[in-house]
Amino acid sequence: MRIEVHVHGSLYLCKGVSLAQVETGLRKWLEYLDAEGIGEVRSLEQSEPGVTFDRTNRILDICWTGEVGRSFRRTLEETLHDIGPLTEHASEIELTYYHEDGRDEYQLLFVGPTPEAIHQAQRHRMVEDVAGLLSRHFDQEAVGQVTILVNDLFDRDLAAQAAREPETDVEPSSSLVHFRRKHLH
Repeated sequence: MRIEVHVHGSLYLCKGVSLAQVETGLRKWLEYLDAEGIGEVRSLEQSEPGVTFDRTNRILDICWTGEVGRSFRRTLEETLHDIGPLTEHASEIELTYYHEDGRDEYQLLFVGPTPEAIHQAQRHRMVEDVAGLLSRHFDQEAVGQVTILVNDLFDRDLAAQAAREPETDVEPSSSLVHFRRKHLH
């Protein structure tokens, strides 16, 4: 079964990263799409550039829609894991599945140079999201109390991760799964 998916985000790469290194990092996704390089990654939406590498600003921009199968998410997660060491800091990648029944499933994937950098990006996003939601109904003091709790939860989670045996196959983790109506830029 094929489904339409949109992948969107920008990765900020380390100084000196070459196109060859970027394409090596993206190899699993490129193989999935049967593409030799990022120049062959075409989006179903004509207005979307696909995948572009701005060497001067060290940015890998992804704005791509395509039809994919069941193994796509795993392939994308493996790709983000592979390209993570080339990134300067952690970033978000938005992943939206457009289901035939009109539902859209939205997820955030995080990619970064280290698990700690990814954890920090997840923390930042969660604090932003929670504060944004709560500030509609509560004053800043109440919002601040909850953000302290969220930060404490992330601190405990990081400590628990550090106490565990080091995992050999660390994958970017996702969060914020919800459904919405189709939205293009």
